[in-house]
Amino acid sequence: MARAELSSETKARKSGTAGPFWRYWSASTASGVGDAVTTVALPLVAIETLHASAFEVSLLPAARFAAWVAIGLPAGVLVQRLPLRGTQIAMDLIRAVAMAWIPLAAALGVLRLWQLVVVTLVTGLAGVVFDVGNSSFLPSIVSKEELTARNSLLQGSSAATQLGAPSLGGVLVQFCGAATSLLVDAVSYVVSAAVLCTVPRPGNKRAATAGGSPWSQISEGWRYVTRHPVIRPCVTAATLVNFVCGTLIALTPLYLVRTLGTPVGLVGVVMATDGVGSLVGAALTPRLSRRFGSARAICWATLVAAVALVLLPLSSGGWGLLVFGLGNTVFTVGVVVLSILTRTHRQTVTPPELLPRVMATVRFVSWGAVPVGSLLAGAAAAGLGTRGALWLVAVVALAAPLALWAGPVRRMRVLA
Repeated sequence: MARAELSSETKARKSGTAGPFWRYWSASTASGVGDAVTTVALPLVAIETLHASAFEVSLLPAARFAAWVAIGLPAGVLVQRLPLRGTQIAMDLIRAVAMAWIPLAAALGVLRLWQLVVVTLVTGLAGVVFDVGNSSFLPSIVSKEELTARNSLLQGSSAATQLGAPSLGGVLVQFCGAATSLLVDAVSYVVSAAVLCTVPRPGNKRAATAGGSPWSQISEGWRYVTRHPVIRPCVTAATLVNFVCGTLIALTPLYLVRTLGTPVGLVGVVMATDGVGSLVGAALTPRLSRRFGSARAICWATLVAAVALVLLPLSSGGWGLLVFGLGNTVFTVGVVVLSILTRTHRQTVTPPELLPRVMATVRFVSWGAVPVGSLLAGAAAAGLGTRGALWLVAVVALAAPLALWAGPVRRMRVLA
């Protein structure tokens, strides 16, 4: 009788989380579409409207990455101390107002490059807090058993927007102008905030805020990550993978255009294989986890991903671009499998009172490797050429699976 009652309670709780999750998913997808449109429109505002130089355009992604360096660690404490749902809504509204300023300033004829940089920095700072909060929000509205499937769905939705929304952005820029197109992003943040207002506030799953100074709380999250026998090697692997991703961000356009002579119209198509890999990875992750176990899945996924990078410097122009696309797709599949399963593991094993700070620490370390990889890749390309730099990247990428295979994860079937 007791078992039947427990089963009915579990079913009721799970059915109760379905509605909040889908609203949460809708909010994330709405803002994701707007972000993807902005990746196309914002640089074009600098290029077409302000006639910015290449260096000036590079200030925009630099400002976005600077946000993680600036508040990546304190964001966990901030999320911990403020109401979680209210903080998410506030970050959406801040980004909406900031992004709406660009088309308004363009219409008034007062838009300048420094304003684009400031808007990018403001939306980046708010985005850091929002992303840390998002990672802490999800475990409060779904059960532990659902986390892998729900994280996979979110990753798949993100991949779908990466595939389709940039094309939408290109159409909007062509017919509406680059600055006006940014209104789509501003509206998407408003939609996200409105939907989040309907999601129930996190309840008992979120523990009370820990005491102590902000620095002591940051240190506590840092110690948890660096001393955990499973999270530490997983974060090391993720950091190395993101370092490689940073090198590819810098090298891929140069390699395709200048080394392989790829027509500009095909560059976007080839680079869209990232989205294909993300979709495939998101679809495969739950199956791989069930079939092989989460620990074995990430060990093999990172190894296959690293080996696949060899196809990039082996590619050539024309039909040889298929080789590049295959390598890029397989690499992205491995990255997504690693990302989903390690994120689910952190959300499952981390005490609720530490989760925001742990997620912030992981993002600060792993995402901080992206701009470092980009800068070093540029230096390597200057000395070795882009193909030589890609060969070097393929060798460095092997360090990521090594971080997993050399530690306790290798002996596990399931991350614990």
